[in-house]
Amino acid sequence: MAGTLALSGNDSFILDGRIFRDFADGNYVETKFPNDQAVAKTGKNGNSIYSYNATGLMVETVLRLIRGSADDVYMNGRLQSQNANFAGFVLMVGEMTKKLGQGDGTITSDIYIMSGGIFKRGVDAKSNAEGDTEQSVSIYTIQFTNAPRAITK
Repeated sequence: MAGTLALSGNDSFILDGRIFRDFADGNYVETKFPNDQAVAKTGKNGNSIYSYNATGLMVETVLRLIRGSADDVYMNGRLQSQNANFAGFVLMVGEMTKKLGQGDGTITSDIYIMSGGIFKRGVDAKSNAEGDTEQSVSIYTIQFTNAPRAITK
């Protein structure tokens, strides 16, 4: 067999020890690094300046859950807990695992281990008379302060 293969499936998302299952359509979990980890500038005479940016370790994770599902109820409870007592809120920890097959039975796990999580914004809502399925989706945006990536076989 020529080339490298990647068969994707059986991904999982765990938050505070809870395995999530009530996902909506499309990108139901998405983790992004919104900040640069380092910056460089070149100045006069070709002099270069480099700087490490610690905020580059932060990630933003978006969950798309079926509105009213058990996972939505759980997340809403956690959000209400944060809103009621921010200083006393227990920070969230999460794990996003992507399973990748190579076509020969070998499976690699691509894992993001997230910590220091807070809700970044509330959950929007809408009603639509034309059958827009987005009205049945709750979207949670969580900001984690750290999310190292591990790749294991």
